[in-house]
Amino acid sequence: MERVKMAEAESLETAAEHERILREIESTDTACIGPTLRSVYDGEEHGRFMEKLETRIRNHDREIEKMCNFHYQGFVDSITELLKVRGEAQKLKNQVTDTNRKLQHEGKELVIAMEELKQCRLQQRNISATVDKLMLCLPVLEMYSKLREQMKTKRHYPALKTLEHLEHTYLPQVSHYRFCKVMVDNIPKLREEIKDVSMSDLKDFLESIRKHSDKIGETAMKQAQQQRNLDNIILQQPRIGSKRKSKKEAYTIFDTEIESTSPKSEQDSGILDVEDEEDDEEVPGAQDLVDFSPVYRCLHIYSVLGARETFENYYRKQRRKQARLVLQPPSNMHETLDGYRKYFNQIVGFFVVEDHILHTTQGLVNRAYIDELWEMALSKTIAALRTHSSYCSDPNLVLDLKNLIVLFADTLQVYGFPVNQLFDMLLEIRDQYSETLLKKWSGIFRNILDSDNYSPIPVTSEEMYKKVIGQFPFQDAELEKQPFPKKFPFSEFVPKVYNQIKEFIYACLKFSEDLHLSSTEVDDMIRKSTNLLLTRTLSNSLQNVIKRKNIGLTELVQIIINTTHLEKSCKYLEEFITNITNVLPETVHTTKLYGTTTFKDARHAAEEEIYTNLNQKIDQFLQLADYDWMTGDLGSKASDYLVDLIAFLRSTFAVFTHLPGKVAQTACMSACKHLATSLMQLLLEAEVRQLTLGALQQFNLDVRECEQFARSGPVPGFQEDTLQLAFIDLRQLLDLFIQWDWSTYLADYGQPTCKYLRVNPVTALTLLEKMKDTSRKNNMFAQFRKNERDKQKLIDTVAKQLRGLISSHHS
Repeated sequence: MERVKMAEAESLETAAEHERILREIESTDTACIGPTLRSVYDGEEHGRFMEKLETRIRNHDREIEKMCNFHYQGFVDSITELLKVRGEAQKLKNQVTDTNRKLQHEGKELVIAMEELKQCRLQQRNISATVDKLMLCLPVLEMYSKLREQMKTKRHYPALKTLEHLEHTYLPQVSHYRFCKVMVDNIPKLREEIKDVSMSDLKDFLESIRKHSDKIGETAMKQAQQQRNLDNIILQQPRIGSKRKSKKEAYTIFDTEIESTSPKSEQDSGILDVEDEEDDEEVPGAQDLVDFSPVYRCLHIYSVLGARETFENYYRKQRRKQARLVLQPPSNMHETLDGYRKYFNQIVGFFVVEDHILHTTQGLVNRAYIDELWEMALSKTIAALRTHSSYCSDPNLVLDLKNLIVLFADTLQVYGFPVNQLFDMLLEIRDQYSETLLKKWSGIFRNILDSDNYSPIPVTSEEMYKKVIGQFPFQDAELEKQPFPKKFPFSEFVPKVYNQIKEFIYACLKFSEDLHLSSTEVDDMIRKSTNLLLTRTLSNSLQNVIKRKNIGLTELVQIIINTTHLEKSCKYLEEFITNITNVLPETVHTTKLYGTTTFKDARHAAEEEIYTNLNQKIDQFLQLADYDWMTGDLGSKASDYLVDLIAFLRSTFAVFTHLPGKVAQTACMSACKHLATSLMQLLLEAEVRQLTLGALQQFNLDVRECEQFARSGPVPGFQEDTLQLAFIDLRQLLDLFIQWDWSTYLADYGQPTCKYLRVNPVTALTLLEKMKDTSRKNNMFAQFRKNERDKQKLIDTVAKQLRGLISSHHS
C-alpha cells in the first residue's frame, strides 16, 4: 500500500516537473533551451515527457487552425488589394527605372567626380595619418641621430643623457614600430659602448698623466719656488706684489671649465701642450696642464649606469699601481741632481693630480685613501733617499739635494700633505753632509799644507800687508812699525786655513737654511760641525804633516809658530759664528769651539816631533863615534864627531828664536839629556868589554865639550847651570874613575851631600869590571910588580864593596 502511495507521489512530482519544463520551453529563447532539454535527458521519464510534448503540440496546432479559420476572409481581401497594388507598382517601377536611367546618365560625371573626391579624401586622410605618425617618429629619429653624433664626437656623457631621454620619453610613444624595437634592442649595446669608450678614455688619461707626472710636478715645484721667493721679498720689503690665487679659487676655475659644454671641454686631451715660459713670465698652475674632463665624464657615466663603485675601485687600483711605479727610484739616481729632480717631480705630479681629484669630485678618492698613499710614498721616498744619498761624496750635490728636498716638501705642504718626516730625514742627511764636507776640507787642508813653504810671509808694500791682515786677524804693533820689506811670523797656510774654516762654516750655514730650525739649533749644528773639522780633519792633517818622514826642524818650528797664531784666532771664529747665527756665546747649552785644544795638540805633537827629530839627529852623529877603548894615549881635544854635533845643535837652536821660550828650552834640555844618556849608553854598552884610562880621558874631553856647550846658553832662559845638570851623571862618573876617589864615594854613599851622589853602584861596577879586565890582560907580569898587584887588589876590593852596596840596596 505504501508502495502504491509512493509511486503515486512520484508520478505527481514528475508530471509537475514536466509541466514546468514545457512552460519554460514555451517562454524561453531558442538559443537558451539547451540546459532545459538537458535536464529532460538527464531524468528517467524521457518517454512520458515526449508524450506530454506531443500532446502539447497537438493542442497548439488546433489553436492555430481555429485562428486561421477566423481570419481567412480578411486574408482573401488583402490578396485582392495586393493584386491591385502590383499594377500600380509596375508603373512606379517603370517610372523609377526611367528616372534612374536619366539620373544615371546625368550623374555619371558626378559619380566620377565623387569617386575622385573619395580617393582624394582617402589620400588626404592617409597623408594626415602619416604626418601624425611621422611627427611622433621624427623626434625619436632626431634623438637617435643626435645620439650617434654625440657618440661620433666622443661626447659620451651627453650621449648617455640623450639615450635616457630616448628610452624613457620618446620610444614608448612609438614602441609598435619595428625600427623602434631595433633601437630598444640596441640601447644596452650603446650603453656598453659608451661605458667601454669612456673607460678607454680614462685609461688614456691615466697613461698620459703617468708619462707627464714629471712635467706636472716640475710646474708645481716652480710655483712653490716662486711663492717662496715672493715670501722672501715680502719679508725684506713692503708688500707690493699681487696675491697668489688660493687653491680654492683654482679649484673653482676648474669646476667652471668642467661644467662648460663647449667642444673643447669634451676633448680627451689629457695633458695640454704648454710652451716653455721665460723665467720672468708667470708659471702656469700645475692643474692648468691637465684636462681632467675624461675622469669627470667617466665618473658621471658610471654613476648614471649604477657602476660608480666599480669605477672608484678601478681608478684607485690603477693609481696605486702608478704610485708604486713612481716611487721606484732609478738605480743611478744618486749620480746627478737631475735624477733626484725627476724622481721628486713625478711624486709631486702624482699627488697634485690626486689632490685635485679629491677636491673636485665627490667620493672618487677620499682623505683616508690619499693619506694611505702619502704614508706609503713617504716611507718609500725616505728609504730611497737614505739609500741613494749615502752614495753621494760631493758636498755640493748633497747641498743641492737638500735644497731640492726642501722645495719638494714645501710644494707638497702647500697641498696639505704632512712633511715633518722629510725634515727629520734632512737632519740625518745633515750629518752625512758634514761628513762629505769634512772629506772635502781634508783634501783642501792637505793641499794647503803640502803646498806651503813653511816660511814667514814676506811683504814688500802696505797693500800686501793689508791684504794679509784682511785674511787673518793679526795685530802686532812692533811689526807695523818696522819698515818694508818685513815678514809676518807665520807662513801662508795660516790665513789660508783660517779662511777655509770660515768657508766651512758658511757651507754648514747653507745647509741649515729653510730647515725651519731655530737660531740656537743652527748655531749648535755649526759649532758641532766646526769642532769636528778642527778636532778631526784639521788635526789629522796637521798630525800627518808633522809625522812625515822628510819633515825638517825648520818646518816643525814654523808649524809651532803657525798653530800658536791659529790658536789665538779661535776667539775671532767664535765671534764670526755668533755674528752669522745671532746666538751669544753666553747662551745656555751653547757649544764651545775646541780649536784651542786642537792647535795645542798639534803644537805639542810638533814639539814632540822636534824633540824626536833632534834625538834622531844626535843618534846619527853618535853613529859616527869611533872610540879606541884600548888606547893608552891621552887626547888633547874633543872627538871630531862631537864637535860637528855641537855645531849642528848651535845652528839648530839659533832657529828657535821665534818659538815660545819654554818650547826652545824644552827642546834644548831634551837634546842635552838625550846626548848625555846616549854617551852613557855608549860607555856602558856590552860590546865594549874593556877600556883603558886613556880612552876614558878622551871620553872625558868629549863630555867637557858638551858641558861647554851647555854653559854657553844656546837657548836663553835657563838659570845658570841648569842645562849642565843634563851631564851631571857622566861628570860625576868620569871624575870618580879619573880621580880614583873610591874612598870618598864608598864613605859618603847614600848621604845627600855625597860628592858622587849621581853615580849608581851598578854603573860604577860595570865600568870597573871593564877596566879590571884590561889591567889583567895588559899586565901579564903584574903579579911580579908590587904596584900593579896593589892596584889589582884595590880594584877587587872596590868591586867587592860595590857588590855589597848593590846587594844591600836590593835587600
